[in-house]
Amino acid sequence: MDTHPTAPVPPPGCPAHTPGGRVPLHGPEFAADPQAYYSYLRHFGPTAPVELAPGVEATLVTDYAAALQLLQDSGSFRKDARRWRDLAEGRISPDNPVVPVLAYRPNCMFSDGAAHLRLRQAVTDSMARVDVRRLSRSTEQVSDYLISQFGSRGSADLLGDYAKQLPLFVFNELFGCPADIGDRVVFGITGMFDGINADKAVEVLFGAVRELVALKRATPGDDVTSWLMQHQARLTDEEMVHQLALLLIAGNEPLRNLIGNTLHRLLTHDEYAYKGGLIDEAVDDTLWENPPMQNLAAHYPASDLELAGQKLRAGDLVLVSFAAANTGPALTAARQSGSNRAHLAWSAGPHACPSKDPARQITVTAIENLLNRLPDVELAVPEDSLTWRPGPFNRGLVTLPARFTQVGTAHRGVPQARPEAPASPDQTQADPKRERGGKWSQFLNWLTK
Repeated sequence: MDTHPTAPVPPPGCPAHTPGGRVPLHGPEFAADPQAYYSYLRHFGPTAPVELAPGVEATLVTDYAAALQLLQDSGSFRKDARRWRDLAEGRISPDNPVVPVLAYRPNCMFSDGAAHLRLRQAVTDSMARVDVRRLSRSTEQVSDYLISQFGSRGSADLLGDYAKQLPLFVFNELFGCPADIGDRVVFGITGMFDGINADKAVEVLFGAVRELVALKRATPGDDVTSWLMQHQARLTDEEMVHQLALLLIAGNEPLRNLIGNTLHRLLTHDEYAYKGGLIDEAVDDTLWENPPMQNLAAHYPASDLELAGQKLRAGDLVLVSFAAANTGPALTAARQSGSNRAHLAWSAGPHACPSKDPARQITVTAIENLLNRLPDVELAVPEDSLTWRPGPFNRGLVTLPARFTQVGTAHRGVPQARPEAPASPDQTQADPKRERGGKWSQFLNWLTK
């Protein structure tokens, strides 16, 4: 009788072939197919032993119910990274590439208790003052400007030319941030998450944000930075720097990936166009199945305890895999019968993302406008030739080459007022892509009513 192995097989290139071996969430193999790793990790149970970088051990929560339990239990699990035992006791070098993302900073994400409530309230109140109409108008203007830069070419890298740049321009306006400071902010954020010259990247990021704080102390304006500065919490300059850095990181890196990942989904799944081109649905499906931040939400047990049957010691590094939790087999039926927005991509509990509504609005507006302007846009290379960025935390493409019918554009700076609608592409002949474009436009117009 034939026998078949019952033990799970590690993904190709995974060195976890020895008992107790930790599964690496780094390297090109993981970046190319993280879902294969998550499928393997589920065989450990709701939690699994992983390695974030050489020498950096962590427990990864891959189960949706266990992740919710962790995220909502601020008494048993703390966010203050000074509790991270391996770093505090010197087993991890401060120059390890993942440390800049995980190390303690005095912001609301790394705070607990009263300190968290004070800082979080200042952030939440300031973000709540963002005018949704102003945000949509700003996003549309930036989108038009970026398309004007490449529309006449008939081709573009939708990551480098669009998804990466759009959040920078929009957040520069929201935060009253001059362009030269914004450029350095994005350089720093990208280096942090890619783990490339991370120490230098952090230095550049915080230097730029300190300049922004000094600028707004001298000349406040109608922007998030000034509102945060004027909040009754009376944040010090150092507190301002760290809350702003957190908001700018949360507004650029995940948003860049969300726009790019949703565009990738739309360009590789024709059914969205043929069933109505619902951008909202594509965004939700992306947040479920390919979220912009796949593993994060670092927590530390306040004492020795058990989580979903796994014994943890005080100060262990525990991360939530939003990507694995969202795609667990048990969720399929529940997702089909319940809310399509019950995913964990925005995290949950007291530390859930405070900017999820603006982020979603920017994403939907940016994609709607792009598809209305370039209705026959399509992927310019085979899908399997695309490369994903490295690192255990983020999930984003390196490039997203696309082609489309050229559109007439005029070189202009970032518009200060809403421009006139551009001429539509020539309708030379009927084909499936052009038919799809018509559907995009029809439903995008409906969504914005």
